[in-house]
Amino acid sequence: MADEHSQPDRTRYGPDRQEAIYRSGMLRNELPEYPVSFEDLAQRALEELDDEAAAYVAGGAGSESTIEANDRAFDEWRIVPRMLRDVSERDLSLELFDTELPAPVLLAPIGVQSIVHDDAELAVARAAAEFEIPFVCSSVASYTFEEVADELGDSPGWFQLYWSSDRDVAASFLERAEDAGYEAVVVTLDTPKMGWRERDIELGYLPFLEGEGVTNYFEDPAFRERIDGEPEHNLVAALESFTDCFGNPSLTWDDLEFLRERTDLPIILKGILHPDDAREAVARGVDGIVVSNHGGRQIDGAVPALTALPDVVEAVDGAIPILFDSGIRRGSDAFRALALGADAVLLGRPYVYGLAVGGEDGVRSVLGNFLADLDLTVGLAGCRTLAEIDRSKLKRRDRR
Repeated sequence: MADEHSQPDRTRYGPDRQEAIYRSGMLRNELPEYPVSFEDLAQRALEELDDEAAAYVAGGAGSESTIEANDRAFDEWRIVPRMLRDVSERDLSLELFDTELPAPVLLAPIGVQSIVHDDAELAVARAAAEFEIPFVCSSVASYTFEEVADELGDSPGWFQLYWSSDRDVAASFLERAEDAGYEAVVVTLDTPKMGWRERDIELGYLPFLEGEGVTNYFEDPAFRERIDGEPEHNLVAALESFTDCFGNPSLTWDDLEFLRERTDLPIILKGILHPDDAREAVARGVDGIVVSNHGGRQIDGAVPALTALPDVVEAVDGAIPILFDSGIRRGSDAFRALALGADAVLLGRPYVYGLAVGGEDGVRSVLGNFLADLDLTVGLAGCRTLAEIDRSKLKRRDRR
């Protein structure tokens, strides 16, 4: 009998976790320490955080209609289970960029995690490594890429690049990520500048200006050359320099060559929503894309990521892997994204809420529950492998 906290059997994510939790509850009167439902988890996490951190993590652009639309988009698709398919054994594994993964799940890049928990990305990396789930480390992490990579050990890690307007800084980040052992570069395209986030504006709060999430810049040799003196001894100038070089709104497709010339790692473009952009990405020789609207944090009223997914899948036509984020909360969400053509999904806010309520243990709980939910959903829908999850397993909701 598996224990709730033991190393998971990747062929029995769902049954093992169910049995462990039920046995603990019925025989030892021990209930799960952390909330199981996303809604309860979010509520508890936001109660744990101060007002500024809660607003930064939970908030979105403008009226936050994009966050709401992301959630509603999943409800447009209903799962159609198939029966008598012998789903006694399920295999959720896949290969991405020459790496075998146990499940089509990654942890999305989310920065400034120190405002949520002191151990921040280090705790997340340790939990991800236990499940061998790739963690995508943000440029604006609270610890350096190298420190996070040390916690990942042999578990896969990807690096997320906010493409600095200072090319020397961007090149230095790429070199450091490659040297640290990261296996891919995820380039976030939708944040050359931050969106209009009303919650943060009302609080006058930007964590970077408190020195949160700037560690990778302050420790970077190319960035330090921009500062007259050490960043820690000239904090105001260092923060101004960070603000000045964080993003680059002048970038065009032609600039992708700059990245290719400076790294041998697979390059994945994050933020693709239009099929023409997907076709351009393929034509430019990128290695993968992430269909994403940044979790609703950049543009109020943007198309839901799930709504954009089928057109992007059709445009790419199998040429490169397609990943998906923005709105993944439960295993059924992941199943629907996979059925619409995504090769894998990125989990975001749920694991950060887990971090808020329980640090490493909280993230571990969220991952264990999510994988169990996905495994059971796959089997109950009549599928044994990822290849069997396709559009035929979905039906668009009839609103008549």
